[in-house]
Amino acid sequence: MRGFSGLSQLRRRCSLFASASKVNGATNGCRSYQFHSSINNFEINSNPSSLQHLSTSIRPGVLWEHSSYDTLLKKLEISMENGSEEETLEAFNNFRRLHGFPNRELVNKMVVSFSYSSDRQWLRKAYDLVLLILDKKPNVLYHDSLSRLALTLARAQMPIPASTVLRVILEKFKLPPIDSWNILFSHLVKTKVGSFLASEILIEFCEFCLKHKSDGKISKQNKVMYPSTIMFNLVLSSCLQFKSSFKAQHIIEIMSQSEVVADASTIVIIARIYEICGQRDELKKLQAHIDAVSSVLLTRHYREFYDSLLSLHFKFNDLDSASELVLDLYRRPKFSHPRLQKHCVFQIGSSNLNTGSKIVVDPSMLQKDLIVDTQSKCEFVLFVDGKLLPSNKALAKLVDGYVKEKNVTKLSKLLIDIQKEVDSEEATLCSDVIDACIHQSWLETAHDIIDDLESATIPVQASTYESLLRSYIKDNMLDESELLLKQMKTAGHYVNLSDENTLLNKRTEDLVALIDRETRENSIASSMIYEFNNSILFFCKAKMMDDALKTFNRMQQKGIQPTVETFSHLVKGYSSLKMYRQITILWGETRRRIEDQVLMADRDLLDCFLCNFIQGGYFERVMDIVNYMLKNNMFTDTWKYKREFLKLHSDLYWSLKASDARTDAQK
Repeated sequence: MRGFSGLSQLRRRCSLFASASKVNGATNGCRSYQFHSSINNFEINSNPSSLQHLSTSIRPGVLWEHSSYDTLLKKLEISMENGSEEETLEAFNNFRRLHGFPNRELVNKMVVSFSYSSDRQWLRKAYDLVLLILDKKPNVLYHDSLSRLALTLARAQMPIPASTVLRVILEKFKLPPIDSWNILFSHLVKTKVGSFLASEILIEFCEFCLKHKSDGKISKQNKVMYPSTIMFNLVLSSCLQFKSSFKAQHIIEIMSQSEVVADASTIVIIARIYEICGQRDELKKLQAHIDAVSSVLLTRHYREFYDSLLSLHFKFNDLDSASELVLDLYRRPKFSHPRLQKHCVFQIGSSNLNTGSKIVVDPSMLQKDLIVDTQSKCEFVLFVDGKLLPSNKALAKLVDGYVKEKNVTKLSKLLIDIQKEVDSEEATLCSDVIDACIHQSWLETAHDIIDDLESATIPVQASTYESLLRSYIKDNMLDESELLLKQMKTAGHYVNLSDENTLLNKRTEDLVALIDRETRENSIASSMIYEFNNSILFFCKAKMMDDALKTFNRMQQKGIQPTVETFSHLVKGYSSLKMYRQITILWGETRRRIEDQVLMADRDLLDCFLCNFIQGGYFERVMDIVNYMLKNNMFTDTWKYKREFLKLHSDLYWSLKASDARTDAQK
């Protein structure tokens, strides 16, 4: 009976413990299973020794552990509900020390709660928490939680943590909606480091999508998975803002491989990038499609495209093409009805190459959301009263160029053609140009233009005749003065040499100043730089590196210093052929010029060298460039370099410990 009485007491205790467990919300199935198994064993054996064994086995350990689990879990939940980051983190750490990570829902809820913080310190702790979880239990985190944290980090201008979280999302390949990426990128590209990281992530995004498409894993969602036009516009615009033209060209090439349609903003940004790089032929391919677009809104939007194209005509010293474009602007109607424009294909690279990439373009499309502000200051093209017109600076370059070439006939023809396209009563351009020539003491040029205008029955203002006549008299050029007097009388102008109050209008003064500036600038060397770089680019794209190197040597023989674009083209050409040894030689040449301060240390160029040396296995050169970048406070994308290294050389030093490494490259 004593044994039976002991059993009854034990059962009562067990019943009370079970009730307490239910009240406290005990849910640990493993501990519950162990407890009931002990009871069953006791009932089967039913002897006092079993009773004593059971009482000693359940008393201190199981009860305390169960109570600790529930208490700490409850404390963690309450601290998150109260929005106390300090208490939440403390409760989480206490729980993890005893029981490991909580369930998935709580972990993700905690990450999201930290993401709402406006304190950068807590955002950093949220990021550290994500890294910890990814290291211990990488499958616990939801991509929605990661996306929210990445957006908050980007909005707080913490681009490096934000980009790391984005890259984790890419590796999981559970991508959030494209609209979320658009907003995230709009914050990420506001800083120079953020712009560079956004460029790299966009490239990785496209490469990942293309790889999975080729594997046939996302066949039903191909269009959804590719980056949007807005993402490309944001990144390209930031590359333009932070002068990363080499990276921008890489983005353009990646865009050609993706199922993305370029819009009007894309075209304007690409035009500016090609202007910086001197790639005029690329813009010429687009011009026909842009010319076909007709609406006031798009005409104003494409002002930058024509400004870039005209700028490149001047950089190449191609006055005939510049004159043709200027005259075309004058000939266009002031207002026109919109016309439908179908998609067109824009080929990247020389049209003579069969391997050129292509971008699908819709010149009449403008994104309604998150429109990228592409409008910057235009130097050569203005938008006036619904019409595109050349600026005084553009006219000054034409006048100065034709005078230097001693080809006044072409200048006169341009002025006459323009005069025919504008209202003759309002037109003063011809007189302005003649007056500007007079102020530059180009009296013979001014007189030649007057003769050409008279032959074309274009009237010349009386004040223009008088200005030239006074200059002749001042320089004691009596024969020319007499000839001009006869012309004035023939034209029916009254001669009053005592009137010294004739003043040039404001536009003429501006034109005079601009022409004077142009005459003092020597643009011959700069135009040759663009010609040489274009030739080198052509040979590199055609993989004709011997010809590219000959052009490079000829460039130096003529005393023209290579630019960052020159070396970028050569590195890319050698890289396409996997000629990494030649790239090491090129790096020595580049480094010498940087140290001699005759070449700018461009971060994108160094990054390109570094990636090629990783691919080629030249790790001493890798460390050389990394140390140089660190010394000059340049951002190094360690995630990218590590990813590239592991992709190609993951088993290189598998048997070597860090303590046994003999060189920095091995470490």
